[in-house]
Amino acid sequence: MDLIETLRRARIPQFTLPRLVGAVHARLPQLPPTLGLTTALNLALDRILPRDTLAPLTGKLVCLRVTDGGLTLHFTLTPKGFRPAVSSAKPDLMISARARDFLAVALREAVPATRFFNRRLLMEGDTELGLLVKNT
Repeated sequence: MDLIETLRRARIPQFTLPRLVGAVHARLPQLPPTLGLTTALNLALDRILPRDTLAPLTGKLVCLRVTDGGLTLHFTLTPKGFRPAVSSAKPDLMISARARDFLAVALREAVPATRFFNRRLLMEGDTELGLLVKNT
């Protein structure tokens, strides 16, 4: 059994990252964690994430905001895959949640729509892109 399967079977405890963690991360460069995210997304691209389904994301600025972690990760999809984006422009899509909620969705412990309707996952910007990301 691989690590992802083990994590999926384990129940994630309820937690919120300490304020100090968020305060420190908010002052650090966001590029290293964004590189980690885009690397993980690229590893999943074509294996788990179908490239043709994600085509509408190409060239769009997406932002994931981990509210309790002090992270704001900007990235885009290019023909070569996901890439970090350095931009002060308003993102086409911003998804915000606590670290625990992102983890629960990523490990399929929680349905994104449920988190959205419970206001634990917030989406701002292009609604169609938000639905595409949520359904993918």
